Amino acid sequence: MALDIPQNSPYANVLAHKAEIEAAMARVLASGWYILGEEVAAFEREFAAFLDVPHAVGVASGTDAIHIALRGLGIGAGDLVATVSHTAVATVAAIELAGAAPLLADIDPETYTMDPASLQSVMGPKVKAIIPVHLYGHPAALAPILKIAESYGAAVIEDCAQSHGAKLDGRATGTWGRVGAFSFYPTKNLGALGDGGAVVTSDAGLAARIRSLREYGWRERYVSSEAGLNSRLDEMQAAILRVKLRYLELENARRREIALWYGELLADLPLTLPTVADGATHVFHQYVVRTVRRDALREHLKQSSIGALIHYPVPVHLQPAYRDRVTRADSLAATEAAAREVLSLPMYPELRRDQVERVCAAVRGFFTGRAAR
Repeated sequence: MALDIPQNSPYANVLAHKAEIEAAMARVLASGWYILGEEVAAFEREFAAFLDVPHAVGVASGTDAIHIALRGLGIGAGDLVATVSHTAVATVAAIELAGAAPLLADIDPETYTMDPASLQSVMGPKVKAIIPVHLYGHPAALAPILKIAESYGAAVIEDCAQSHGAKLDGRATGTWGRVGAFSFYPTKNLGALGDGGAVVTSDAGLAARIRSLREYGWRERYVSSEAGLNSRLDEMQAAILRVKLRYLELENARRREIALWYGELLADLPLTLPTVADGATHVFHQYVVRTVRRDALREHLKQSSIGALIHYPVPVHLQPAYRDRVTRADSLAATEAAAREVLSLPMYPELRRDQVERVCAAVRGFFTGRAAR
């Protein structure tokens, strides 16, 4: 069903940059080079410069970014990797692709990111990596997480699929741990027109190994130094991402402006609105509200031709594929409560003030019993 106001709109972002995107695509077509050429190399340089990190390596998806980062760090069979259950299942799928086993911690109920106290409760000598997820565009509590990681000799791999441009104390997410893993799925703050991802790091040796692993373990063509895989960001997506990267800061600022409008218009309603931790720069990949009447509110918005999604309705530890075989903290109460109550309202930089007002009027109508105009 077509909605007047969708929850997200990659197409609106394409239209915003249509002429430049079409020129970039035409440039790739005319080049005659479509895999790991100058567009990928240029995007890697530009993305690394944007984050102020020495190395960025383009890969085929955000899932692959985590998988290859783990492989690059030598993490696999017999190792545990601590992460959260309140995340896209891709985080846990990537751990298993590397041959390691996930160990799930609870979340902070205000930021929806990894709770350091819960992380501490699950740590042990078999935990070789920790993957905090910067969910919804809000940075995880990296300082205590890094301290815990150091005490156990574990590597920190930041899942930045939803945090392009987010910062903590002025420093970009993805640059705090050994590795940052990014997704360029079309709905992301920096989205391609297909799948794509990147691994970023300050470690030159690790970057070189990741480059090798993304293409069959080659260090010279057709000769595999180790078993790798095929995970290459293609030239077309890289060219599109180069266009969109130029606008990312402006579009993140627009997302923060839209979040302010929501906060102003919804402040007096019985909803839990997003919070921003001290020192954090939120990029509002999602604008997530919370209510025990979540499902009814979502249906009400749908009847008003307004899109809303649940990120995420079933925690990983309760999903059929994982519930009988993942190790987890004694309590994931905050995770399970969030899954019952969170709702993502429309959020994309092309939203207009009048559209946000319409969304908020519909939400208000739900709580007051008055139909929105």
